[in-house]
Amino acid sequence: MTMAEITEHAQHTLSEILSQPQCWDSCLAKLAASAELQAAVRLARPGAEWIFVGCGTSYYLALAAASTFNYLNLPARAVPASDLLLYPALTLHRGRSYIPVVISRSGRTSETIQAAQMLEKNFNLRTIAITCADGQPLESESSVTLKLLDADEQSTVMTRSFTSMLLGLQYLAAIVSGNTAFRDSLLELPLQVAPLIKGIAQRFHSFVESRSFSDFVFLAQGPLFGIASECMLKVTESSSSYAQVFHSLEFRHGPKSIAGPDTLITFLMSETSYEAELKLLEETKALGAATVVVANRVDSRARRASDLALELGLSSPEFARPAAFVIWGQLFGVYYGLKKGLNPDAPRNLTRVVELADSQKGEQ
Repeated sequence: MTMAEITEHAQHTLSEILSQPQCWDSCLAKLAASAELQAAVRLARPGAEWIFVGCGTSYYLALAAASTFNYLNLPARAVPASDLLLYPALTLHRGRSYIPVVISRSGRTSETIQAAQMLEKNFNLRTIAITCADGQPLESESSVTLKLLDADEQSTVMTRSFTSMLLGLQYLAAIVSGNTAFRDSLLELPLQVAPLIKGIAQRFHSFVESRSFSDFVFLAQGPLFGIASECMLKVTESSSSYAQVFHSLEFRHGPKSIAGPDTLITFLMSETSYEAELKLLEETKALGAATVVVANRVDSRARRASDLALELGLSSPEFARPAAFVIWGQLFGVYYGLKKGLNPDAPRNLTRVVELADSQKGEQ
């Protein structure tokens, strides 16, 4: 399939993926100047734990955001909205202080709305929402709403909304923690990533056209585990393929039994864990699996042990880069879906907004 045919058959999803650096720049500029950001900062309290709540892609976003907050010495964790609703005692404990952040692209995700209602009314917790829509139910149920309207999408699956909301939450962490160097690195990321998009997209397309796989595995540690989880979901959604995600070094403890020529294992390698993951990469390649490496720097050993190696070469610090890593999983899902004759703009069995049995609406 030619690049022109790809653009025709996945025009919304692909254009939204490729537009991300420009979208990030716009969203961060507007967020930085917003009264809502200042209102969210005022809700921060020393010693309080940040609780990030989401469903599906938004939960994986929550994992990635919590990682950054912890890195900046702001205690944080992520929880699926459904778990918070069904088992609140596993997350919220008497006598502790919390700052909840609920995440929904549409502002209509049913479990997220219910979570905000519960947090505000049952637990008397002032809740921050982040969304890409204006005037939706989630906004009315939350104390403060951060709105990244430029990141909204026509496509069913979340792509630029994921990365833009992640950067928005990372920016919030930088302001709350007073880390101006980290804030500046986020503002510089769009300019660094923009030149990479076209060339790496073409390399991914060529790789997909030349190979076929039955299973997909994404591996990462630390700040990139939430990103690997989202890459797994994008391949599942956009290509109706079976995909899994593991913490990289957990792959040795059982999952490596699936390694073989029909399995594509993608390593998202961060610099702190690079040496440990490099050893695993070489072990995995020796088992006969096909491998892809995405890293900020790729050395000769990693290149020899991979079928495709993508070096980002960003100057930003390790914990400011995660948004740049998810793009390649998004592209792979689109290209592999097209190869299978599917339409990534309208994935099988999915709609952008679903109506649940209780007549409330939720987003995939």
